[in-house]
Amino acid sequence: MKLTKTKASWPVELGHDAKERGRDLAGSAKERSAELGQEAGKLGRELAETARERSTELGRAASKLDVKWAHGPIGHALREGAGRFLLVPLMTLYTRRRVLGRENLDGLKGPVVLVANHASHMDTPTILRALPRPWRRRTVVAAAADYFYRNRLVATLISVLFNTVPIERRRGSRSIAHIDRLLDRGNSLLLYPEGTRSRKGSVGQLRHGAASIAAKHGASIVPIHVSGTRDAMPPGRFWPKRKRSGPLSRRHPVTVTFGKPIKAVADDRGAVTERIAKFFDQAPTVATQGAQGARRAAWLPGRRKKHQFAWLPGRGKPKPRNRRRR
Repeated sequence: MKLTKTKASWPVELGHDAKERGRDLAGSAKERSAELGQEAGKLGRELAETARERSTELGRAASKLDVKWAHGPIGHALREGAGRFLLVPLMTLYTRRRVLGRENLDGLKGPVVLVANHASHMDTPTILRALPRPWRRRTVVAAAADYFYRNRLVATLISVLFNTVPIERRRGSRSIAHIDRLLDRGNSLLLYPEGTRSRKGSVGQLRHGAASIAAKHGASIVPIHVSGTRDAMPPGRFWPKRKRSGPLSRRHPVTVTFGKPIKAVADDRGAVTERIAKFFDQAPTVATQGAQGARRAAWLPGRRKKHQFAWLPGRGKPKPRNRRRR
């Protein structure tokens, strides 16, 4: 009888033991979870601090890579000569360029941050040649330090040709003292907020760096949209190409569209970036409408007659004919 009672009490005792064991395990799990949370938080802070230090080091390294003499009078003279006698004839051979909205630059003073979509290595020379000469002279171009500045010879070449400055394109890079100095002197900055060329042809995700730099210096942002350069020189191609049309070849149509200035606000970088993205979405439609309007205007009555012989050598301004009164 005593043995039967003991056997009958086993399920109850086992139930109590299981509950106590469950409570112990739950307590241990909570304690372990709290310890893991503290360790994860500590590790996260250490990684963030390491990332900030690494970003500062990379920024300082990028600043040391800058070819400073290329931003001076010698660099300007070499750049204008190379542009006039080398880049412009080369681009004219492969592209037929058109500029819209350049009047949006009128009246802007001080440093300006120019932001453009990026689909080809031809974007930079195309934009620079679309700028008025005074603007082109005081515009520096942000170039990826890890791509263009790995070789000193290549870095010097692109600095002279395009007035580039190295920039660390990793997220969180904050040390841009060399760019700050150039902007403080009144130079403008051409920046590609996508960070790299688009492989699909569409505009990629935009970063907030342009809005931050503009707000820091009290500068306006002028968005620029470039179309057609990807067809002439897509990513992965070293040299431009002409457009094939049967046995003949033609130049690629390229359009540069300048948008209206945007005032950058430090506390609202997201809204500024959204306005830039909206312009990039709408600019191709504006460029298409502008091209159609230009074609219609070229064939208006009397418009073609006025210029049809203007290219003939020795043909100056036509003299008005004297008509005798009757």
